[in-house]
Amino acid sequence: MPAPGKVGFGSSAGLAGALVLLVCVCDVPAQNAVQPSPSVPEKPAAYTAPLELIHDKPYVSVMVNGRGPFRFLVDTGTGGQALISPALADELALPVVGHARLMDPSGLGDQRAEIVRVHSLTIGGAEFAEIKAIRHRLYGEEEICQGVLGFTLFKNYLFTLDYPGRRIVLTSGAMDQDDGSVLTFRMPDGVPIVPLRIDGQHVEAQVDSGGTGLSLPDPVAARVKFLSTPVEFGRGESLSTRFQIRAARLRPDVRLGHYAFKQAFVEINPAFPLVNLGSTPLQQFVVTFDQAKMLLRFYSKQKTLHLDASPAPLELNNEPKREASDRKLVPVG
Repeated sequence: MPAPGKVGFGSSAGLAGALVLLVCVCDVPAQNAVQPSPSVPEKPAAYTAPLELIHDKPYVSVMVNGRGPFRFLVDTGTGGQALISPALADELALPVVGHARLMDPSGLGDQRAEIVRVHSLTIGGAEFAEIKAIRHRLYGEEEICQGVLGFTLFKNYLFTLDYPGRRIVLTSGAMDQDDGSVLTFRMPDGVPIVPLRIDGQHVEAQVDSGGTGLSLPDPVAARVKFLSTPVEFGRGESLSTRFQIRAARLRPDVRLGHYAFKQAFVEINPAFPLVNLGSTPLQQFVVTFDQAKMLLRFYSKQKTLHLDASPAPLELNNEPKREASDRKLVPVG
């Protein structure tokens, strides 16, 4: 159940963009695997928890094995159940039950990480039992949160990220495909992928609440028109690559169902193959996922939307140095 690596973006004019890394979870060796078990009751009630938006990303308070609360990022771009920082895993003495391979979509490398068992995660009264979590550093997030909640954790619920209402809602039931606000999605690696249209072209985009803005891969950017020539905007780093990010405003609309982003500000990413729809564009919507029926509903009061540059934490030139990057990272672009 892989999930893409993520990068944080920031200005490159005298300041360095803060870097964020999230990872993907691949097959666990059979001898170390934990057998899957139901994560939630068959007929759950409705649960609601407040969302805290930091740099446009959604965070929620979570009880872990009855202790906490701890702040976790809600990340639809992570295809596993959860990631937990080494500090929190050690504090709670979470047992290691196996190992996983971690990859990003660039396909240029992978890493090995420990799987730990979490007896319970509780979010707004909803309890998830016997969770397999990846123990791994949360690059760029460690000062903000202690873990990440992945998309597949919520597979037995109608899962709503209500950005305008600042809440997460988990309910039972099923979604009907009624109008243009409901789209089908696919999730080959545990991450939802939906269709977008840019200047009449049909492209696929990952719905990634743990990401920031609207990011285009180089091949897509080469086929669309911009209001001005894209310029260097920041630097990115994933699990296995380093790369430069360019940015500009699009001339054509970006269409998502029956919504349109007018002259959207987009980042251009040379490392990953798909468009990435992060929390800066998503925050204009109430987004509901039905993983059983592979349906996703976007709702906004406005049909025409505007998208500016994502807010991001910036690293000052005289700030204490962060931990050095892995020397094995492969430069891209």
